[in-house]
Amino acid sequence: MAIQALSQQNFQQTVASNHIVLVDFWAEWCGWCTRFAPVYRASAETHPQIVHGTVDGDTERELVAAVQLTGYPTIMAFREGLPVYSHAGFLTSAQLEDVVQQVLWMDMDEFRHQAAEGLRQHAAENRPPAEEQPPAAEEYAAAAPASTQQAHRAGLAAGRPQYGWPGLRTR
Repeated sequence: MAIQALSQQNFQQTVASNHIVLVDFWAEWCGWCTRFAPVYRASAETHPQIVHGTVDGDTERELVAAVQLTGYPTIMAFREGLPVYSHAGFLTSAQLEDVVQQVLWMDMDEFRHQAAEGLRQHAAENRPPAEEQPPAAEEYAAAAPASTQQAHRAGLAAGRPQYGWPGLRTR
């Protein structure tokens, strides 16, 4: 498959509508980018089932800023619309092939689980200090009048327990 030039206009649609997308962010003035181009072209020929795209960092500055690039060349891999790999710097053909194989064979359910866990951990770490947090339900209950506390307390329901299916008569 030929290498696709990606831009701000088609980047998101390309990533979202293809199973695996490999993107090379490059710049014309970058010597390592020039050395990496034949390696990337060979990968595109070897793996026609993977969309290989390129982004010219000099012309697509907004896109480069959006993905928070740290250097050229940068390789990013997307699978099922999710960013699964990013590396700034030159890769040999063997290293790029290793990346491709890892992306091809990765367990996406496990990846999603780890990503969700990372988000939960990040949210917990960035929670405001206790004095800035809203009061917990127990604090609200303690501040309420005693008659209200009794009415909202959990426990066994009053009356005779009923078991079985609704409408089923038991003797």
